[in-house]
Amino acid sequence: MGQKVNPTGFRIGNTFTWKSRWFAKKDDYQGVILEDVKIRKYLNEKLAHAGVVGIDIERSITTLKLILFVSRPGVVIGKGGENLRKVQADLNRTINAHRDNGKKLKINLKVEEVRTPDLSAKLVAERIKDQIEKRYPHRRAVSQALEKVMAAGGKGVKIQLSGRIGGAEIGRTEKYFEGSVPTQTLRANIDYFQGPALTKSGYVGIKVWIYKGMVDGK
Repeated sequence: MGQKVNPTGFRIGNTFTWKSRWFAKKDDYQGVILEDVKIRKYLNEKLAHAGVVGIDIERSITTLKLILFVSRPGVVIGKGGENLRKVQADLNRTINAHRDNGKKLKINLKVEEVRTPDLSAKLVAERIKDQIEKRYPHRRAVSQALEKVMAAGGKGVKIQLSGRIGGAEIGRTEKYFEGSVPTQTLRANIDYFQGPALTKSGYVGIKVWIYKGMVDGK
């Protein structure tokens, strides 16, 4: 089970909470979900250089609150908060364009700094992705990532590459471990991310598990 289920989804409600926190009526649910997807896509693309780790969305009747977890908050805020206001204005136009005046949402943006980016599975995977796409030796890239995670205080890390690794004619899977990663323990705080590296030879899938320690279960 621990190898097949998404570690984050497996722990929702026990160790982790939901990334989107709101209630919608049956007729509105589909539209709100789609709106969340568009918001996340826009922010990840617009703030790609800010090291976005996660985006939490909270909704009330009149307010939409977005909490951005980033490794470089200065990039998001900009000089005198200029960039943050521009992002907020773009979101306001996108979200409220089709709403009546009485149903427009007030958008609040909150930026929180991630102080240990080497313990973020998303940032580790993206770093490996960039290195592989630039034809950097994959074993060296993974080895450096393992060292940085453990040096940052990680209890364990697992990295898996799948596909035409290093431009090989036949696809294969390689797994690398350091420390322990208890994927079947619900109290284990495991950060997980998966994504592709689009090389000239083809698609190389990257999966990263980072174990940060145990948390108190409910």
